[in-house]
Amino acid sequence: MENNDLFAHKSKSWDMNSKRVKNAKAIGDLIVKNIKLDKSMNVMDMGAGTGLLSYFIAPFVDKIVAVDSSPSMLKEFESKCDEFACKTEVKHIDISEYDEPESYDGVISSMTIHHIEDTPALLKKLYGMLNDGGFIALADLDTEDGSFHSDNTGVFHYGFDRHKLAEYASEAGFSEVAFSTASTISKPHGDFTVFLMTAIK
Repeated sequence: MENNDLFAHKSKSWDMNSKRVKNAKAIGDLIVKNIKLDKSMNVMDMGAGTGLLSYFIAPFVDKIVAVDSSPSMLKEFESKCDEFACKTEVKHIDISEYDEPESYDGVISSMTIHHIEDTPALLKKLYGMLNDGGFIALADLDTEDGSFHSDNTGVFHYGFDRHKLAEYASEAGFSEVAFSTASTISKPHGDFTVFLMTAIK
């Protein structure tokens, strides 16, 4: 499995990137502002990685279940789980193959959905995993030219068109689909905006 881990060589230094931390904090702050979180909630962090987004959401919920296909990233998550202000659980699994019976009050995600090929199927799956009244809060790149990543291995989408993504969410059954701009990631060759899409089951 380790050989298929696209993030194995990045996991140790992932949190050292100040832009990455700043982006995760901006997304976390916007989720807290736009979603009514409470200390009874069981929330999945989809594509949790080392837990950057989870860290900023943890004080507001009861439990975060970190789901990721990268064992090396989850190892970093587990190494600092005592720093999170809530209960945590780790599940090493590809979200597209996730079929466990557990249900969630919400799903959060940062910069993950461009790594998942079938976006409509993903949104339908997330809808089915949520309790009634549950939410999604998914952050990712607005449409870009493919230059955001230096290596596009494992990247299925060069960002997303917000209107198209809203259509997919509505078709999956979600209501109150809304978008906000969470942050801008500046690179030497350009600026890339990151949106937060929220919706309710």
